[in-house]
Amino acid sequence: MSHDHNWISRYAEAQAAELGAAENTRLSYGRDLLGFSEWLAKRGSAFEQAQRADVEGYLIDCEAEGLAQSTRARRLSSIKQLFRFAFEEGWRSDNPTLQIRGPGRTKRLPKTLSEEEVSQLLEAARGLGRNAFERVRNTCLIEVLYATGMRASELVELPISAVRGDPRMLLVRGKGNKERMVPLSPPARDALKNWLTLRDEVEEEARIAKGQKPSRFVFPSRGKSGHLTRVGFYQLIKEIAVQAGISPDKVTPHVMRHAFATHLLAHGADLRAIQTLLGHADLSTTEIYTHVLDERLKELVLTHHPLAEK
Repeated sequence: MSHDHNWISRYAEAQAAELGAAENTRLSYGRDLLGFSEWLAKRGSAFEQAQRADVEGYLIDCEAEGLAQSTRARRLSSIKQLFRFAFEEGWRSDNPTLQIRGPGRTKRLPKTLSEEEVSQLLEAARGLGRNAFERVRNTCLIEVLYATGMRASELVELPISAVRGDPRMLLVRGKGNKERMVPLSPPARDALKNWLTLRDEVEEEARIAKGQKPSRFVFPSRGKSGHLTRVGFYQLIKEIAVQAGISPDKVTPHVMRHAFATHLLAHGADLRAIQTLLGHADLSTTEIYTHVLDERLKELVLTHHPLAEK
């Protein structure tokens, strides 16, 4: 293992232990750092010798490659965090990234779906599947996703213990192992109840026939993870979109999360409540949805201002 690779693995271990960073976060940071390490190696350098000019040169090359502003911002963030960690650990006597300002992130409006389109997706999920088991599961997945605004990983990894007893609230474990409570709408509770009845029957049959242990996940799978994977769910939601007559390019689990937030705001929820429900650590992340508030305020003025009619 090269010296750079050793730095990356020790940094990743610290991230996991101290910050509770999710595996997906660690993997994306690891890929970013490997890319920078390879770039340095081609120039006869490494993390130990890299200077500010090297980091800036790498960012210029990234821009020349046509990488998105958000990708370049994340890559710089990965590099900055590594060098801060290296300085704290005493691997380096300086931090070459201290004065480097990143490209920032453009606050683009997230893609979202209309309420009518979400209704079409919910209807399509009820009819998609080779049998009743799949149709009931697909309905439950989409209903719970839209009702809670959960991340795809949070939904597919939901433990069975979180949903027993017909709960009105779900305890969700989010990024950095932070827990939050999200309410379940009546349609989502009904869909969950129907799914659990069917799921438990199938689990019990497998236990009697094959001696299989019951799954600890709401959405079990025979794969290595033991639950429906994010990739599997991503593909499934695309199939549901096609069934609903909506372009699959427009529909992902994350777009459903945006729809949840957008529709709540449009119906009067405040930004702080949305922040709590989405599990955003920082309100600035939630502020991307203020375009919905702007539209609502504009409509209020146009319909309620005494001079509006004139």
